[in-house]
Amino acid sequence: QVQLVESGGGLVQPGGSLRLSCAASGSILVMGWYRQPPGKEREFVAGFTRGGSTVYADSVKGRFTFSTDNARNTVYLQMNSLKPEDTAVYYCNGLNAGAYNVWGQGTQVTVSS
Repeated sequence: QVQLVESGGGLVQPGGSLRLSCAASGSILVMGWYRQPPGKEREFVAGFTRGGSTVYADSVKGRFTFSTDNARNTVYLQMNSLKPEDTAVYYCNGLNAGAYNVWGQGTQVTVSS
């Protein structure tokens, strides 16, 4: 079964840190992280390009770090210097064997004092 499972979300104060994890099972290539702030559309956060380079949204550059284990079965998003505007549901994204998008269930990140 192709599946992505995110974990690590929670409530954190501004300036704090969180580390999200995404575990992949089945024939899937994990590509990166997206997020959906309240009342807004889903947006790209960080991930791999088709060429294998790592890219970040301008809003998170220098604060977030995207990484993976060697087999790319698990990917991580280290989030530092969190801001209230980082509040969102964070989703892991991957491609299945047919190159169709696969999404995890999402994990809530709330940045508030």
